[in-house]
Amino acid sequence: MTMPPSERRRFAARRTLITGASSGIGEEFARALAARGSDLVLVARRADRLQKLADELTEKFGVDCTVVPFDLATDNPGETLRAQVDGEIDLLINNAGFATQGLFVDTDPADYRTEIAVDVLAVVDLTRAFMPAMIERGRGGIINVSSTTAFQPVPSLAVYSASKAFVLSFSQSLWHEARKHGITAFTLAPGPTRTEFFDVIGDDASVVGSFQTPQQVVATGLRALDRRRPPPHVVSGRRNSIAAHLAGLVPRRILVPALDRAMHPTTSSDRGGNRVHP
Repeated sequence: MTMPPSERRRFAARRTLITGASSGIGEEFARALAARGSDLVLVARRADRLQKLADELTEKFGVDCTVVPFDLATDNPGETLRAQVDGEIDLLINNAGFATQGLFVDTDPADYRTEIAVDVLAVVDLTRAFMPAMIERGRGGIINVSSTTAFQPVPSLAVYSASKAFVLSFSQSLWHEARKHGITAFTLAPGPTRTEFFDVIGDDASVVGSFQTPQQVVATGLRALDRRRPPPHVVSGRRNSIAAHLAGLVPRRILVPALDRAMHPTTSSDRGGNRVHP
């Protein structure tokens, strides 16, 4: 959808921190923002991949890239990461994610703890760590990457969809609080995206919505970021947006069994637990 000129601007990020930057949507955000001239702080667990990306972007765009190998599933990730990052951050992209796939009782409880730590606690903790300085400066941006699974419960993705629902609700409240201080904050909700997630658990895994590329998802996020009055959330892809809206209209006692039948034609014995940490 084309925005009228009065609604358009170009968000000028001087320095952006991206979690989960070593692949997929996070890597694509890094490339797109480097092309805009933003310096970057790249955060993920895989130092070698971060450094390779940083070297490439520095050579191609002349931006400064700081590499921070870091596991978000730790105590106090916001405070710890804030202490490791010198200088200002005026755009925070909470993109890192951890997912479990399979029947709830078949998955190791330790995986659920990691999932909640990365997908929920780290999002809150990093936002709390970096937002006060944005408020003090009167400018900044925060993009919390959620998912179309946030709009309905998903059997076999029970904890993941609930975690993303938290991010959606949290970010909608943040949108209202932040804009009073000149800060742009919203959640970006991709549908299934061609990333390492599906390389690990397979293309026939449970999905909600239509597949897109990381480039399409990031383009949606940056269009929202460039709006003078961004919405509380934006869904990437027209079909995904329609599906997310319709999911809110169907009673859960009808929707959830229908989702289970549509996405899991195999028997429960075929659905063991899988995990992926991009």
